[in-house]
Amino acid sequence: MNTHYYKVAEQIIGFRTPEGDSYPYLPSFEPFIHPYVEGEPVLFTLTLDDSLTPAQKPETIGEFDSGGAFFSVNRLSNGGYQFLIAPPQGNYCGMLQTNATFSEGRLALQGNDWAREFATNNSMMLMYAFAAADKHTLLFHASVIKNAGHGYLFLGKSGTGKSTHSSLWLRHIPGSELMNDDNPVVVATDDGAIVYGSPWSGKTPCYRNISAPIGAFVRIRQEKVNHIKRDKTLEALSALLPSVSSMKWDDRVYNGIYDSLSMLIAHVPCYTLGCRPDKEAAEVCHKAVFVG
Repeated sequence: MNTHYYKVAEQIIGFRTPEGDSYPYLPSFEPFIHPYVEGEPVLFTLTLDDSLTPAQKPETIGEFDSGGAFFSVNRLSNGGYQFLIAPPQGNYCGMLQTNATFSEGRLALQGNDWAREFATNNSMMLMYAFAAADKHTLLFHASVIKNAGHGYLFLGKSGTGKSTHSSLWLRHIPGSELMNDDNPVVVATDDGAIVYGSPWSGKTPCYRNISAPIGAFVRIRQEKVNHIKRDKTLEALSALLPSVSSMKWDDRVYNGIYDSLSMLIAHVPCYTLGCRPDKEAAEVCHKAVFVG
């Protein structure tokens, strides 16, 4: 087997492929290639294994959508998980089996090159989110702008205007740059938080290996008048929790996420922005949240 290493938000991850298999399964990971040194800790390793067979009589957990992918989830007898992966309105193209902590996974693929790349990319994202959940490292569903050395994350349900608001900052707030448009990584620290670009960025190909201290989280709501307010503790929790990739049925994952969110809320301001998709919205937001 060949092992390819990547480093995302200070976490090293590995992807094993059979000898002679040179298909570029992970093109968005190229900026994150890591020259691995023996002995370095690895968050997880995913092994490509098309001979993998479905588990016999696993426990059914449920089904969910995440990042434009559809997952069917089962718990295995060893405490691990089995995921069947499909694109929206498409056939299953990947089967992922992991151990209980997501430090090891095996992936079987089927379909054309696009389908194989889709299943591999989503398997890597899923394993990263759940392996890192108890390490104060969270995968957020957000669009993030970097301005004057700080990162600002725009949160909200799909279709509420996160990407639109980022584009308004890019056009109207000097010095703004896009860090990631769908799945940045947030690392909680004892006195704040850092946001990192990632190999996952939704429909926008923004795969940047950069980071910045977080200036603020901003929940976006579509309204007729532009206005912003700072959230209290429970409001902040209700804004952040739905934006994090989670597994409520797994205590290790869920407790790790909750602990990290508690740290974030204690040190990073959270706001709710009611806005129109216009220049004034970006200016109102920037004036309130900017860290000089």
